[in-house]
Amino acid sequence: MPDLFSLGRRGLFLFDAETAHGLSIAALKSGLVPACRLNADPRLIQTVAGIRFENPLGMAAGYDKNAEVPDALLALGFGFAEVGTLTPKAQAGNPKPRIFRLERDRAVINRLGFNNGGHEAALSRLAARASRPGIVGVNIGANKDATDRIADYVAGIRRFYSVAGYFTANISSPNTPGLRDLQAKESLDALLSAVLAARSEEAIRAGKRLPVFLKIAPDLTEEGMDDIAEVALAHDLDGLIVSNTTLSRDGLSDRTHAAEAGGLSGAPLFDKSTAVLARMRKRVGPNLPIIGVGGVSSAETALEKIRAGADLVQLYSCMVYEGPALPGRILRGLSSLLDREGVSNIRELRDSRLDHWLAAKV
Repeated sequence: MPDLFSLGRRGLFLFDAETAHGLSIAALKSGLVPACRLNADPRLIQTVAGIRFENPLGMAAGYDKNAEVPDALLALGFGFAEVGTLTPKAQAGNPKPRIFRLERDRAVINRLGFNNGGHEAALSRLAARASRPGIVGVNIGANKDATDRIADYVAGIRRFYSVAGYFTANISSPNTPGLRDLQAKESLDALLSAVLAARSEEAIRAGKRLPVFLKIAPDLTEEGMDDIAEVALAHDLDGLIVSNTTLSRDGLSDRTHAAEAGGLSGAPLFDKSTAVLARMRKRVGPNLPIIGVGGVSSAETALEKIRAGADLVQLYSCMVYEGPALPGRILRGLSSLLDREGVSNIRELRDSRLDHWLAAKV
């Protein structure tokens, strides 16, 4: 007999990927998805960038683009949820169809293009849940037609400062033309100078300092990684998120949609993103926090990100295939792995396979 999730996934997979995504948001809104019943494990508690995380597993940006269900995501077991990417003005994004499942590879290709309802709509939702517990990060970006993209990021800091747990500046989506150019050394220096100056001003007004993370691509050259590390360390940046989707199609077996334009995520991204994570850890040293993203589908893959240098881990695409019980399974699995390793906190395992991933050929 197939289990309830298998039946549910079979039903969702009858729809195109974007419709199924909308239905999953509706199910979370309605309370149809049961909360995770899990005993907290103190060995999973992490303090990163001054924030206490009850566990190191987060929902990455891109799922809850309009801040509709952050609390429902936290109820699934996530230690934090990141909403967005949010742009100042509402925008429709790229033409449909724009999300494609590669089922044999347990992967997704998307070319959404920062489709979202804009700052004001998300702000009202986040303000309504501001008194609730749980860490909700806000991922900010620039409108496609912006004449001053840096100003759009600054606007995001200012608009959401009262309701965000932390910020992520997303400069690494491949689906907004020219956006990844902000990863270039001079452009990145200008962006971080403006964004962090705005953060400092808002921190004085609010009486609290919120962390700012930078989300980078997995398709960087060695020189590009050098530049990002140099600029990041020269500024008061709180951490990196490694990484966004990839333009690579290496190793795919499902060729049905492999030629579609857009960023690839899911299981095939794991090795590439983990190797880039290790290389950035080597460049920035032990103190700058890094959140590892890309291909996390199990406790083992989550822990491997930490072994490669991550302080926290995020997932998204693998939940398309594994379902809403995935966070709970990962957390239970992490506890079992810590039992096996005999450590008092998961942080003790960070960097323990750094050399392995530094040597990885991807």
